Amino acid sequence: MGRGKLRIYLGAAPGVGKTYAMLSEAHRRVERGTDCVVAFVEHHDRPRTEVMLHGLEQIERRELEHRGSTFTEMDVDAVLARRPQVALVDELAHTNVPGSRHAKRWQDVEVLLAAGIDVISTVNIQHLESLGDVVESITSVRQRETVPDEVVRHADQIELVDMSPQALRRRMAHGNVYKPDKIDASLSNYFRIGNLTALRELALLWVADRVDEYLQQYRGEHNIKSTWQARERIVVGLTGGPEGRTLIRRGARLAEKGAGGEVLAVYVARSDGLTDASPKELALQRTLVEDLGGTFHHVVGDDVPASLLAFARGVNATQIVLGSSRRKAWQYVFGPGVGATVARESGPDLDVHIVTHDAVGKGRGLPVARGARLGTSRIIGGWLVGVVAPVALSLLLTSIPGDLGIANDMLLFLSLTVAAALLGGLLPALASAALGSVLLNYYFAPPVHRFTIADPKNIVAIVVFVGVAVAVASVVDLAARRTHQAARLRAESEILSFLAGSVLRGETTLDALLERVRETFNMESVALLERESDVEPWTRAGSVGTSSPIERPEDADVDMPVGDHMALALTGRVLPAEDRRVLAAFAAQAAVVLDRQRLMDEAERSRTLAEGNRIRTALLAAVSHDLRTPLAGIKAAVTSLRSDDVEWSDEDRSELLAGIEDGADRLDHLVGNLLDMSRLQTGTVTPLIREIDLDEVVPMALGGVPEGSADLDIPESLPMVSVDKGLLERAVANIVENAVKYSPDRTPVRVSASAIGERVEIRVVDRGPGIPDDAKERVFEPFQRYGDAPRGAGVGLGLAVARGFTESMGGTLSAEDTPGGGLTMVLTLRAARTADPDAWEVPPGAGELDLQKGRTA
Repeated sequence: MGRGKLRIYLGAAPGVGKTYAMLSEAHRRVERGTDCVVAFVEHHDRPRTEVMLHGLEQIERRELEHRGSTFTEMDVDAVLARRPQVALVDELAHTNVPGSRHAKRWQDVEVLLAAGIDVISTVNIQHLESLGDVVESITSVRQRETVPDEVVRHADQIELVDMSPQALRRRMAHGNVYKPDKIDASLSNYFRIGNLTALRELALLWVADRVDEYLQQYRGEHNIKSTWQARERIVVGLTGGPEGRTLIRRGARLAEKGAGGEVLAVYVARSDGLTDASPKELALQRTLVEDLGGTFHHVVGDDVPASLLAFARGVNATQIVLGSSRRKAWQYVFGPGVGATVARESGPDLDVHIVTHDAVGKGRGLPVARGARLGTSRIIGGWLVGVVAPVALSLLLTSIPGDLGIANDMLLFLSLTVAAALLGGLLPALASAALGSVLLNYYFAPPVHRFTIADPKNIVAIVVFVGVAVAVASVVDLAARRTHQAARLRAESEILSFLAGSVLRGETTLDALLERVRETFNMESVALLERESDVEPWTRAGSVGTSSPIERPEDADVDMPVGDHMALALTGRVLPAEDRRVLAAFAAQAAVVLDRQRLMDEAERSRTLAEGNRIRTALLAAVSHDLRTPLAGIKAAVTSLRSDDVEWSDEDRSELLAGIEDGADRLDHLVGNLLDMSRLQTGTVTPLIREIDLDEVVPMALGGVPEGSADLDIPESLPMVSVDKGLLERAVANIVENAVKYSPDRTPVRVSASAIGERVEIRVVDRGPGIPDDAKERVFEPFQRYGDAPRGAGVGLGLAVARGFTESMGGTLSAEDTPGGGLTMVLTLRAARTADPDAWEVPPGAGELDLQKGRTA
């Protein structure tokens, strides 16, 4: 049984027609004979959407009780039992009612997909987890219902349901989206033209990125190397020189000219040059490109132009930005330069921009060391100097009058040998030495024009010339090779140093590390494979790339073993032997990153288990003492009342019944705190945020303390706060009850409130013994009480529950010393953004938690 396919209708805002489009698709599929059912669709009383449900089979919803109200949710088990081909599940980011199978609806959808059922769903762009802060900055509304981006990105199909802001506002004005009493508030707040335009742009850009991922995957699967100019992607080539920042800013300006433009800065560390690259300058350039919204890439390549072009085509770039050469005029004898070569070989699919800067023509320091890999033009130049130049020198010396002397002639020929070694390496230099010795013998050693030598001194001189020429050529070639090796090792050390630093700092995930391997060696795909034993099949611990996933090391072009049962596999090309040293370091780091991730996961599981074990132990202690105490009192009172041996007076009977009631109240309070703590531990607290006045909540929270034990000071001028009324009441009640318990007799607790900027503070001040600074955080942990002999009953959960409820509403709870002695609890809440509670009410689907119509605060 294969996994089902997920299709998502993505919209920029509520009301654009996502659900309508989903239902229309369902009708089309039913007409084609597809078994399609409605697992959960919320029409929000929109007549046209409700009509579209007619004719479609609907799975009966599951009813759940929560806070005294009844809600309905999707019945996952019923859908699985029905097993349709396609299930419609509306509002993918919806938060389920506590008591449901999962906390989020997208988790229910994952179960359906795993069972082989295709799912069609809907979601708004503001519900994507990564865009929460952006949407809040645009609309001033925090989205509390979110769905992880990866869930939506991994959908098999994503269809954008688009509508212009003006058309959406007309739909709302006509009553097609919300009821008449909500239209004016919605149009003047959340659904303003500016908000809708920004949300629409977010949706278009997000879908464009997803389309780009599909395009890259298609190009990789079909081995397409040419550039498809679907969007502007600017590659900026960096050398580590001072011109880099100018090039980055120029590339950013080019990207801004087209919507969705992207900047990728690339530094190519080659084995035969770039000795003037400054690590400090590269770090500054990395920071600059990231600040401008681009990305920085570090690539190793022996041929800089080829590596740069390969990277540009690999990322489907449309333009390359390079700086004008910093070389002096005489340095062009070594070649045309990177810019000219890239421009010549870029082809018709890549535009190359050569940007001028202040360092043009000022030199790049010492001539670039060429080393053993010289290229065709350098080798040809070396042979010309080594073979043709000695002949030309002989003709020149024989044509001028006078005799320079054989010593001077030898020095001139020796200079040509050195030049041949610098240009072409050892072999052209040896050829130059051999040819030079023959020409010296024939033209300049008496008798001339004969290969015999009359003077024995000249024989010694020619032999010395050949020896010196060979020695000089060998030394020059060896120095070039050592320079080549040093430059390569330096490039390798830069990469490995950055890699090791990022891994040690914990900044690199396994996928990010594998992506860096792919970029560094210009490969198509990279995978880290592992298996339990020699006979077990290979499994992928992680993989990146555009080609088909690698299943075995034997299927890869390059594989690097890591221990006995792990291997790093790469496809794309065969690497030279000298590159495998760096690859081995990457492979070892990949194993380290994988082990660290697993250890972190294991540590988190262990921490969770240890925390659960600690809570269970504390719970058992609480049950054995704090819960048994009121039970014992209730049991004794009931036994006494039922006794036939004693005739109780009305006063005694009333006292015993009061004791039973008091014990039951204590039990109810303790069990309530235990249940609240359980909800906080499991993450099932779902606040319903509304804007209320504090004087509606705080006085009600004081009902559990004796009369006169608390003084209340809540000014009427305070702004409203955005909270869940029920959670805030419970939090304040727990704080006040704790303060009264530790406050001296006849010394009331002071409860006051004040506004500070965009926050509202509630301060609960007692004159009790206080607590030291190192215990101010411990008192908020579950089952923690200050001192071993607390006054009154309790299991140490009141403050833990109060902090949990406060943080779930976006507030904070902390402890401070009371001046003059005692403890002050400071509860900080968000002030409402408007004085009108209805003006900022977010319609269902626009961000606030919506648990169907029956839910109340």
